[in-house]
Amino acid sequence: MLANKASRQKPCHHCTHRPASVAPDHSTIHYEKSWLYRHCSSLVQGDRQSQKAGQLFSGLLAMNVVFLGSAFLSSMIFNHVAITLADVWILLSILKVLCLCWVVYYVLGTSRQPHAVLHRDAHAGPIWLRGSLLLFGAFSVLLNVFEIGYSVIHIQCKSQVQIVFPCIEILFVGTQALFLWHHCKDCIQVQHNLTRCGLMLTIATNLLLWLLAVTNDSIHEEIESQLRDVEQRLAGKSPLSHIPRNETILCTCPNTTACKVFQKGYILLYPFNTEFYLVCCSMLYVMWKNVGRRISHHHASHIKHKFKLQGVVFGPLLGAAAVMIGICVFMMYQIQATGSAPNREVFVMYYSYYIVLLPLMSAAAVIGTIIHALEKKDLDTVKNPTRSLDVILLMGAALGQIGMSYFSIVAIVATNPRDLLNSLILSYSVLLIFQHITQNVFIIDGLHRQPFAEAEESKEEWNHEAHNQRRVSVLELGQEIRRVSLSYIHTYSHLSWKRKALREISFFLVLCNIILWIMPTFGAHPVFENGLEKSFYGYSTWFAIVNFGLPLGVFYRMHSVGGLLEVYVTA
Repeated sequence: MLANKASRQKPCHHCTHRPASVAPDHSTIHYEKSWLYRHCSSLVQGDRQSQKAGQLFSGLLAMNVVFLGSAFLSSMIFNHVAITLADVWILLSILKVLCLCWVVYYVLGTSRQPHAVLHRDAHAGPIWLRGSLLLFGAFSVLLNVFEIGYSVIHIQCKSQVQIVFPCIEILFVGTQALFLWHHCKDCIQVQHNLTRCGLMLTIATNLLLWLLAVTNDSIHEEIESQLRDVEQRLAGKSPLSHIPRNETILCTCPNTTACKVFQKGYILLYPFNTEFYLVCCSMLYVMWKNVGRRISHHHASHIKHKFKLQGVVFGPLLGAAAVMIGICVFMMYQIQATGSAPNREVFVMYYSYYIVLLPLMSAAAVIGTIIHALEKKDLDTVKNPTRSLDVILLMGAALGQIGMSYFSIVAIVATNPRDLLNSLILSYSVLLIFQHITQNVFIIDGLHRQPFAEAEESKEEWNHEAHNQRRVSVLELGQEIRRVSLSYIHTYSHLSWKRKALREISFFLVLCNIILWIMPTFGAHPVFENGLEKSFYGYSTWFAIVNFGLPLGVFYRMHSVGGLLEVYVTA
């Protein structure tokens, strides 16, 4: 009887498991073969393929334009008889006119179509980047005004193209700055291919204008440095065979106040023009990545963090001290180094300031990275083209100073590393490499962290309460000041030590990068003026290295400030 019972239960045991294993397979196969699933998947796949094809085609367009312009620039440098500067200006003017036509069409046509801009990327075009865009754009316009005035004074030795080109440049700079200010956050949903091609054409044009600006700056600095060498050789009664034969020297500035103002203003504002083109390229690239992008509501409704100085004490104090000392060093360097024969002490002072400041910045970045590792915060894995571009720009722009530092290290080690000035330059180069690496790690790690948000509501409630409590009595003014001071101390004390440290470190690094941006931007170039690397590598080779690395270094400092500010406000 037990055997019969077991025999009756055994088939039932198989029967209970077979339908459970067969039914899901049957339903899954039926779902995969459904027409609706195949139709929707084919639409999604087709949309992705068309997006990739549009990006590829627009990228190829930009690559060909950049190669064509680079060929013109190289021909102008190495064979200035066949290809002149006027030919390069004509090519760039044609490209700028095409870009202006597309910008006008986008503003008046594409962006005003129904459902053209359904989403806006909140991470794209932060206020510091748009503010720097307008600032550099205004300086670029003023630069071209000075160039027009300078060319008008020298109309007898300059062509008319040198007056027409700055006029087109003013129109291009102003239109592009206003366009990016209003539309840098757009995620356009119509006319994808035309928009991508227009954006890539504008990016290529800005890259060529940046290359031309670096080349012209190189020629200008080369003439100025060679004239200084000529003065030194004349003082030492050296032969005159090293005097550069260049037509620019023949076109001398007359003894008038207007000419001196135009000349000095042009030299002073020139670095801002190169920075303007780099900023435009970065913002246009984000727009290109956002073409056809759809942002979810969860991603769009993020918390907007505001910049507040509450909770930081030591970072601003140490950073302000570094800025003030840096300004004094910079002014002393400019006064002494602009003479015909810069003395040795000014270089020792300049490099000593860097040798003291760079280890402090590296130590702060290392401590901040350790604090990030100690935090138990999730990484922000949401797709963000702006953040991806920030990482690429930080890593790419750092290569300028890092490459120059390695060239300096090789030159010093191969010559006389025991000399005082050479040992300072060697220490400066090694510390600069380490500082770039540690700061990049700290910024990139901070950009990928989830921001703090738990203290925002308490702050808003306190601000609302303080706004409603009005004091009209003079006797209670002291109590009100005391209450505000206590509230600041209360806010500072309620921050966790990790958040305090991150804010202090970020603010300190912001101020340090600002002064390290100011010094090379406004003319402090000891890497070329000390003469060590120039004599080791040769004049033309080292000048090409410097004029490629210095603009990237200046751009790196400016971009680091933006990244550090974002790390600060999200802490």
